[in-house]
Amino acid sequence: MRVLLDENMPNQLRAYLGDYDVSTAVYVGFGGFKNGELLRAAEDSGFDVLLTGDLSLEHQQNISGRKIAIVSVSANNWRIVENHIPAIARALRNAQSGSFSRVDCGIQKATNKPRKRAQY
Repeated sequence: MRVLLDENMPNQLRAYLGDYDVSTAVYVGFGGFKNGELLRAAEDSGFDVLLTGDLSLEHQQNISGRKIAIVSVSANNWRIVENHIPAIARALRNAQSGSFSRVDCGIQKATNKPRKRAQY
């Protein structure tokens, strides 16, 4: 199964999805593509699944009749995503042409802690 990792997802995820042929959008030349353009390019290039952190894609694009499946992950911060790799792999395993599924990883909570400034 060929999986396209959207540029809004952490690249570290590739190493944990060894059962799949995973390429990043930037690597295959799709960096900066908007949703519809990205979906068309991915389908035309033979990708089976788009793995994205775009939560609104389901509502912005008509996915019925598409050849590509979409798996949307609710967070794109590696520290959050890495705890949900089994659920992401399960969603990829169950993906079918034209389907949309969401993996709920929660969201990253903002902190009110001031950032340390670099000392030069």
